[in-house]
Amino acid sequence: MSAREALERAEEQNLDLVKISPTANPPVCKLMDYGKYKFEQTKREKEARKNQHVVEIKEVRMSPSIDVNDFNVKLRNAQKFLAEGNRVKVTVRFRGREMAHTDIGRDLLLKFAEQCSEVAALDKDPKLDGRHMSIFLSPKAAKEGKKS
Repeated sequence: MSAREALERAEEQNLDLVKISPTANPPVCKLMDYGKYKFEQTKREKEARKNQHVVEIKEVRMSPSIDVNDFNVKLRNAQKFLAEGNRVKVTVRFRGREMAHTDIGRDLLLKFAEQCSEVAALDKDPKLDGRHMSIFLSPKAAKEGKKS
């Protein structure tokens, strides 16, 4: 129908004439209460934002000469972060002559990843960046939850 007829029909029903696809030939329009439509759309967007979970990257730092108990404390903290659904960056900082023994840091990071293997997956192999060697761990449970 012509645009004039459509506008008249919309005014009769106290509705708005909204172009759905203006580029189509002829343009496709719909009769609706535009204010109500916008309100419902913003309501849906707010609901979607409320249900979103922002994944943070938490960092756990240690040195190659870390003691067993300190290692276990760092391990528990990382597992807590992973249980909350956050990614964890595990970093080993080398000082002075420790740079000559980066293999100790690599073994430490791989041991850490192995200890967390029940709740986390290793994203990348240990990578040396300047005086820091790091790995990233992602929670497993979050990935399984998204599949369902």
